[in-house]
Amino acid sequence: MRLLHTSDWHLGRAFHRVNMLGAQAEFIGHLVTAVREHAVDAVVVSGDVYDRAVPPLAAVELFDDALHRLADLGVPTVMISGNHDSARRLGVGAGLIERAGIHLRTDPAAAGTPVLLADAHGDVAFYGLPYLEPALVKDEFAVDRAGHEAVLGAAMDRVRADLATRARGTRSVVLAHAFVTGGRASDSERDITVGGVAAVPAGVFDGVDYVALGHLHGCQTLTERVRYSGSPLAYSFSETDHRKSMWLIDLGADGSVTAERLDCPVPRPLARVRGTLDGLLADPELARYEDSWVEATLTDPVRPADPMARLTERFPHTLSLVFAPERAPYDPEVSYARRLAGRSDQQVAEDFVAHVRGAGPDDRELGVLREAFDAVRADDAVREVAR
Repeated sequence: MRLLHTSDWHLGRAFHRVNMLGAQAEFIGHLVTAVREHAVDAVVVSGDVYDRAVPPLAAVELFDDALHRLADLGVPTVMISGNHDSARRLGVGAGLIERAGIHLRTDPAAAGTPVLLADAHGDVAFYGLPYLEPALVKDEFAVDRAGHEAVLGAAMDRVRADLATRARGTRSVVLAHAFVTGGRASDSERDITVGGVAAVPAGVFDGVDYVALGHLHGCQTLTERVRYSGSPLAYSFSETDHRKSMWLIDLGADGSVTAERLDCPVPRPLARVRGTLDGLLADPELARYEDSWVEATLTDPVRPADPMARLTERFPHTLSLVFAPERAPYDPEVSYARRLAGRSDQQVAEDFVAHVRGAGPDDRELGVLREAFDAVRADDAVREVAR
């Protein structure tokens, strides 16, 4: 059976101030063409179909268009909800849509109930594990600790239990939206840390033939059977070096996996440049970036006048301007933003405690801070679902 694995469409998302809906529509067209030209038997979409719980109307219309075009191909599609989606909204009409061969899996309680598709070698069971927010699903999965590994492990126990009841030789595919250990993150993914832990080990998925992951935006192979497709478009300058693609997976009669990357259309290349303003404007080596979306980091010790206006004369598609004066690390003029760069909310809070009190938090206080941040995240998730 030949599968096309994609994820993280984030319909409705902008790239800095650029509306990406046209590029997203181009990707949907590319996806439909790939399904037809490569004789794909099933499409799997591993979450974050939308960029937010209540997407703009134009994004919903594009999703509707995608559903119609996929249904017209007569190729089954299995989709799950991600941490950006409203599972309840995405799942509205799922029973009716299923009649057209589009299988929306947004209910955690149905983790052990597969979509069964068949080829000449027998059945393939597709198990859709939507994003499992631990605070919201811990009761459903009867776990003591509300952590990612616990709830995902419990969901996979249901998968393996169901698979054990299937005919011998039934192959299996799991769709999941999670941060799996070994994956490389980028700046455009929403933090899903719970209890100080975001990642789950790949061993959670043992016992199935292929795991189609979503959440991380870089295409990557964790094992031959566990892969991220990544997002089809770049949504941050941290993805400048990404090759955006989808996985074309051939699932053999014996459950063996062969994989090929299919490149996605690039609306405009990304570039990161760094140096003084005068240097960036004069360097002939940077001519290749004049038609790119550009993030410029200025290292001038004193902020120059009208930097964006001057940059856009040479790089008309400059979208991001960062100031990083080259000063000694102890220089009091180093910006607050630079001091916070790369630090989590909890680390910032710990630094604040140390600054105010002269010593960092002890183990008990670290636990209190962690519980507080987890509670805020869980409350945000509940509010988003309820919207």
